[in-house]
Amino acid sequence: MLYLSLILAVALGYGVAIGLKAKETTRFNLLLAFSGAFLLSVTLFEYLPELQLQSDKSIGLFIMGGILLQLILDFFSKGAEHGHIHIHTNSKQFPTALFISLCIHALLEGIPVAENQHLLYGVLIHKVPIAAILAIFLIHSGYASWITLSFLTGFALMTPLGSFLSQQITELQEYLVYLNALVVGIFLHVSTTILFESNKNHSFNLIKLLTVIVAIAIAYSI
Repeated sequence: MLYLSLILAVALGYGVAIGLKAKETTRFNLLLAFSGAFLLSVTLFEYLPELQLQSDKSIGLFIMGGILLQLILDFFSKGAEHGHIHIHTNSKQFPTALFISLCIHALLEGIPVAENQHLLYGVLIHKVPIAAILAIFLIHSGYASWITLSFLTGFALMTPLGSFLSQQITELQEYLVYLNALVVGIFLHVSTTILFESNKNHSFNLIKLLTVIVAIAIAYSI
């Protein structure tokens, strides 16, 4: 069920992209902001304190490493992980750099979700708008349908694969806490960037603020 839910989240995002109308852009941005606030809240309220109990002071170094790693991935993905793809191209070739960077991101974020249900909810909510943005970008860039579907299928499989490997490879267990810390850094970077960049001119309106507050409240209450 874990693996299926992660795949279905991407499929749902693709469905949203197909059915999205221009007038619904505001609602979509609210969903993106909600996902960022929820993921950030779950990470801070539950997963980060839990992680700190399992390790020593060096955990902060790996969290910072995760933030830096996401900055590097952003260089190749052009911000796709947090909902902003700044690429303009008419190329019909497979977007290899974008695909690889997103797959690395998705693979790593699958590592901790197998052991934390609340974090799984955060990743699922995060994946829907991101998958939709990816689909919209690929469709509007003129890529063939098979390229779009191949891209999204590969992306959808990466997070379940990360969860599977973290559970099945016993050699990883010794370093799992540090890998999880790396992922926490990735989540912190992605979620805060979503909150700062999901508004026009980087300004919060009342509806967006209320959406963020609701997301925080839900994450705290579960």
